[in-house]
Amino acid sequence: MSPLNVLLLGGGGREHAMAWKLAQSPELAKLWIAPGNAGTAAFGENVPVGPSNLEAVSSLAARIHADLVVVGPEDPLAAGVADRLAAEGIRVFGPSAAAAEIESSKAFAKRLMERVGIATAASAVFDDPEEAKAYVRAAPHRVVVKADGLAAGKGVTVCDDVAQAEAAIDAAMTARTFGDAGERVVIEERMRGRETSAHAFTDGFTVRHMPFSCDHKPVFDGDRGPNTGGMGAYSPPLWLSEQTATRIRIQVTERAVRAMAAAGRPYRGVLYPGMMITEEGPRVVEFNCRLGDPETEVLLPKLRTDFLQICLAVAEGRLHAVPVEWDPGVTVGVMMASGGYPGRYETGVPIEGGDDVDPDVQVFIAGATLDQRKRLVTSGGRVLCVVARGASIEEARERAYDNVRRIRFEGAHYRSDIGARAAEPLAATP
Repeated sequence: MSPLNVLLLGGGGREHAMAWKLAQSPELAKLWIAPGNAGTAAFGENVPVGPSNLEAVSSLAARIHADLVVVGPEDPLAAGVADRLAAEGIRVFGPSAAAAEIESSKAFAKRLMERVGIATAASAVFDDPEEAKAYVRAAPHRVVVKADGLAAGKGVTVCDDVAQAEAAIDAAMTARTFGDAGERVVIEERMRGRETSAHAFTDGFTVRHMPFSCDHKPVFDGDRGPNTGGMGAYSPPLWLSEQTATRIRIQVTERAVRAMAAAGRPYRGVLYPGMMITEEGPRVVEFNCRLGDPETEVLLPKLRTDFLQICLAVAEGRLHAVPVEWDPGVTVGVMMASGGYPGRYETGVPIEGGDDVDPDVQVFIAGATLDQRKRLVTSGGRVLCVVARGASIEEARERAYDNVRRIRFEGAHYRSDIGARAAEPLAATP
């Protein structure tokens, strides 16, 4: 097979990790990243094209003679970028817009799960804020309020009381804090337990499961404060039993892939159910139509198989021919964020110490750019993810935090407890 021209869509820490892994393939001719960031530039050519601009992406793919387009974020998938490129004869790693609706509409995902018997929280869908408030006032349990559409991981409010739930409904549906994503809300029973991320590659038929991982959404230690895009992750969760893991693989991921095919929406790409392990068993929190961020940053360093070959096999519907192997070790990734995130924060703050990290520790850039003086400066809320490997969770954590402390920028904030509960028994969940 001739070397491939590959276009990667996206510009965050996830895409930096994907570019890093794609560049390791001997089958790669050249990599372009749209728009990319200061980290992806080390592995290919950044192109200032928005990944959700279908016309611009199509033109770019044609100009560079792309053999394969790999899609990182959910927004372009929901907008139909895979459909557009496939119609032009270009292979795509990522689901169609119809298949991506499993993430872009929580209401659709709930109906799918109810129809095929995938365990999830009891829920109701509302287009009217007053009806939604009446529901939470009458609910016999605490609730979670979710914007139905895509909200960059921030459209979910886990509520402690009715007043908080009503405020979340107003924020989503009246104030439109999340834009059109909050036009409709899904209100569901608040589940108790511990969360894990269950990623898998699939071409619509074959499913290749990834190691389980866990991210840390709240901004402060001890899972306090508002949710973020993710403050760090680790893999694997040592508290997750093999029996429960197998149940998730068969009864959730594989069942969902079959259900999507039966619904006329064959799913190709990464399917990622976020799971809550409750006293009643594993239940789906939500489905995602792409790799998680920051889970990608801790999963791809464990991948032994050529990532490009996996993406190509998925796009061509022959994943059955590719054995996917993983390193059995532990990875921990700590996200360093700008002061004030997820609220207001400054950008353009110089970052120092990036050259002082250990050679086998990865630093994936999420929100940083080069200024006119070629200095690396902050450009987002989540700035970079420091990922270390180890034979144990203790070793991986120690190495990750040792390297985090070598990187400095004014106002830098990070959680100090990423992975701290990775080996803690499930029964210890409050």
